[in-house]
Amino acid sequence: MRYAKISTAAGAGYVSVEQRDGVEWAVDPIASPAEDPVVPIIFEPAPLDTFTLLAPVRPSKIVCVGRNYKAHASELGNDVPAEPLLFFKPPSSLLAPEGAIELPPASISSRVDHEAELGVVLGARVRRASVEEARAAIFGCTLVGDITARDLQKKDGQWARAKGMDTFCPVGPVVVTGLDPQALTITCRVNGEVRQRGSTADMIFSVASVIAYASQVMTLLPGDLVVTGTPSGVGPLHGGDVLEIEVPEIGTLKVTVAAPPA
Repeated sequence: MRYAKISTAAGAGYVSVEQRDGVEWAVDPIASPAEDPVVPIIFEPAPLDTFTLLAPVRPSKIVCVGRNYKAHASELGNDVPAEPLLFFKPPSSLLAPEGAIELPPASISSRVDHEAELGVVLGARVRRASVEEARAAIFGCTLVGDITARDLQKKDGQWARAKGMDTFCPVGPVVVTGLDPQALTITCRVNGEVRQRGSTADMIFSVASVIAYASQVMTLLPGDLVVTGTPSGVGPLHGGDVLEIEVPEIGTLKVTVAAPPA
């Protein structure tokens, strides 16, 4: 199943998505997930890009893992972690497809980087789970940009400011069920130039093991978003840039970059 969340004159709602002659169409209204109860909308099927897309997730928390690809850890001069390195992004950082990443004033940060990542949406409550139980709790996959103020990350030591700014978590455009999260190729382009390309098979810690590890210390809820790490090639974003993150089986998440306020 593929689904998106759209906004229409009748309101916002979830819709099934299918390919028609190489174009993604919004086809039928579907029931919303329990964590985001909305009334199903009535609409005429049409190409998905004719609608305003909303973030297709509404997590209670966004759990991320850092340095989960060896080459990415090395490019930043870091050791490979012995166990998953977890951090949070607040739900207020979510950004819908086609939205604009807001660069902060230079007085706060002068270096903001892209990190293209696979996002996994949970479909069940997970607490102190085994790897097998964690794998069974995966509902679907989506695309995420872990936008990072690199200078703040280095300065602060902990990553709340660097990772948690408004608009620093683009997500979408759809959620897709039934994929193997360890068998996907993820590509990041800035202004059409490939910056990152890697395979989720190269993760140091598998998606299921990250979920199981996190669940030992916190209860993960249906709809929570797990962001699984980025391959090498991270780099800076500037006002006017167009950022695209692609996994062929999911699609392309496209956002723009807004210049910082004067």
